[in-house]
Amino acid sequence: MTLKVYTSQFKYNGENRFDITVKSGHQMFAPTWPMVMDYKDKKITEEQYTKLYLDKMRMSHRQHKDIWDWLLKQDKVVLVCFCKAGNFCHRLLLADILVKLGAEYLGEIK
Repeated sequence: MTLKVYTSQFKYNGENRFDITVKSGHQMFAPTWPMVMDYKDKKITEEQYTKLYLDKMRMSHRQHKDIWDWLLKQDKVVLVCFCKAGNFCHRLLLADILVKLGAEYLGEIK
């Protein structure tokens, strides 16, 4: 069975919610505080943030392959964080990574 991936804002409280925020989420899928603050303070670009996040996810996948495998075996997941829908966001970066690992991305849930 293929994992169905959705994304939503943090306030989403429905089924299969998967918090990936640096504040309270699964840290192996969250960005770091310096990444978040540097991006918010315009010290790094979207491109730089993306590279840092992808590097962190590669390391996470190597170090926590069991958790990644568990996630990919789920039926459905809704990746949540604080970014507004339509804005640049790491939940979309993670959704793209999961698609490359065999999942299907089905969009943003309101």
